[in-house]
Amino acid sequence: MIGRRAITIVLFALAALLQSPATAKAASGYEINASVNATLDRFFYQIPGTQALAARAAGVLVFPTVIKAGFGIGGEYGEGAMRVGGRTVAYYNVLSGSFGFQLGAQARSVIIMFMTPHALANFQHIDGWRIGVDGSVALVVVGAGGSIDSDKVTSPVIGFITDNKGLMYNLTLEGSKISRIYR
Repeated sequence: MIGRRAITIVLFALAALLQSPATAKAASGYEINASVNATLDRFFYQIPGTQALAARAAGVLVFPTVIKAGFGIGGEYGEGAMRVGGRTVAYYNVLSGSFGFQLGAQARSVIIMFMTPHALANFQHIDGWRIGVDGSVALVVVGAGGSIDSDKVTSPVIGFITDNKGLMYNLTLEGSKISRIYR
């Protein structure tokens, strides 16, 4: 059984996570870029067709590690980079909170592709872009063949949630807030 002290520590840690400003203790650009490179390499290897899809995208936002933790009240946080034309143009963080039955922690990677210049411009002009409010993200599920046909993707913004084993299913990004990290 979990003691009251452990519950209190978890709740204070989550409150601190949810209250921290976007510019507090961000990882270095070098660290973020190295993690983004490793995440994209693994993603392209695990799911055929995704490299062609990323090449077609106007911008690719990659959060290599998004940590989700909770005990009744939950939160998640991660830092990543926006790539346009294969180059990092800005750094972002993703933050969300939730209530309800939850216990434990989980790490995942989130990749969001902006398939049109218009969708990318809309994202870049809103500080604190909220998924489901300021724009929607169509989560991609891989078919039976285990690959993506990039010609059949028609949504302006698509997302992938992965772990070390590949795509994760039945997850959502709704309510997540994405903010630029200014250096």
